[in-house]
Amino acid sequence: MPLSKARRLLSAGAAAAAYLPLAAYADQPRPWEIWHQAAATSIMETIESFHAELMVICVFIVVLVLGLLGWCILRFNERANPTPSRTTHNTMIEVIWTALPVMVLVGIAIPSFKLLYDEDVIPKADLTVKATGHQWYWSYEYPDNGGFGFDSTMIEDKDLKPGQPRLLTADNHVVLPVGTTIRVITTASDVIHSWAVPAFGVKIDSVPGRLNETWINIDRPGTYYGQCSELCGVNHGFMPIEIEAVTKERYAQWVEEAKKKFASSMPATNSRFAAR
Repeated sequence: MPLSKARRLLSAGAAAAAYLPLAAYADQPRPWEIWHQAAATSIMETIESFHAELMVICVFIVVLVLGLLGWCILRFNERANPTPSRTTHNTMIEVIWTALPVMVLVGIAIPSFKLLYDEDVIPKADLTVKATGHQWYWSYEYPDNGGFGFDSTMIEDKDLKPGQPRLLTADNHVVLPVGTTIRVITTASDVIHSWAVPAFGVKIDSVPGRLNETWINIDRPGTYYGQCSELCGVNHGFMPIEIEAVTKERYAQWVEEAKKKFASSMPATNSRFAAR
């Protein structure tokens, strides 16, 4: 069986066992949720597949070690083995307990390095968005669409509408097209923040005086939520990330609307970020 097919089957099996009842809650966290949100990007799918492999390896190691401990306790206790062996070396056992961990580490390292490479190497982007962390809100710029920008702050509990999740809903949310390679450039104006969206498999530090970058390609329309995942101060838990993924046609319409809505929010001087 090809490795890629085996990984997909393994990931699907782990998902079915662990979070099939939660599949409907794909785009935001839910009470008592203990597994991943459903993947909305290829990177997150790879993360889930790798996680499933690690779960199998971890279970195998636990069962193996527990079995060996149980066997030693039952087979070599004083009652069952009153005359202990004086053996000090066993070449075969020493080869096994050296080679087996090496094989396990290699099995983990190969997909791990591939995942790190896929996350780090950004393909040719169709769109660039810049996210800047502040204490305690985010601001966004669209340098490829005229350079307009806006601040995105959390909506207070008293202002929430039915269906809007508490601590995750923003007054001005990000809108992005599906099926598009999007480069996200992030920085901060004061302290270190972290731009993280679980369904996208994205978590990247926003560091003052430095530009970090990552990329996403969203599979399907929907509303996705994240938060700053860095301890950035007393209101750390109150700077959400709300992203609406729409069709390319709807995105083009939104851009025209946003240019008018946010015309005075920020000067159009940020085209340099699109060329980096």
